[in-house]
Order: sequence, then C-alpha cells, then structure tokens
Amino acid sequence: MVALSVDSEKDAQKTVKRNRLKFPVLYALDARAMVTTMGAYIHEEKFYLHATGFVLRPDKTIELAGYSSGTISRMTADDALTLTKYLRRSS
Repeated sequence: MVALSVDSEKDAQKTVKRNRLKFPVLYALDARAMVTTMGAYIHEEKFYLHATGFVLRPDKTIELAGYSSGTISRMTADDALTLTKYLRRSS
C-alpha cells in the first residue's frame, strides 16, 4: 500500500503521524499531473485534489478505482486492506 499526496512534506508528515500510517506516503506531487495520469478531479475554485483510490491486482491491472468528491464513499486504508485480503482468499 502506498499513498500519494499533493500536500507539502510538512503536511504529509502531520497526516502520517496523526493517523499512525505504516505505509509510504509520497508528497508534493503535482495535482495537474495526477489528473492527467490517474483521472483524479480538481476543485478548480479552491484548487484541491479530490480523493482517488485504487486497488491493483498482482498483474498490475486495476481491481477497483474509487473517485470521490466528498468524504462519503472515500476508500480508506482499511477498505483497501479488507478488499485485498478478500481477493487473496478467493483467487
């Protein structure tokens, strides 16, 4: 598992500490590049990136893609782990 963020290093480190994340968090990514490469959405007026999450199969194809414009329906780390465990059991 890995997280990608457009936040500054300082803000990303706060998130890692606050949520006790145990996986890598890449930070200071270019929001417009993430739109181009991942299909994420940007709120143009306030210029922030909406949450985007993916679960990949071992062959690197996409099992699940989640795009969210609000806090409801965002994929959490626990969601991704639960789905990954399920997929491993059923394969």
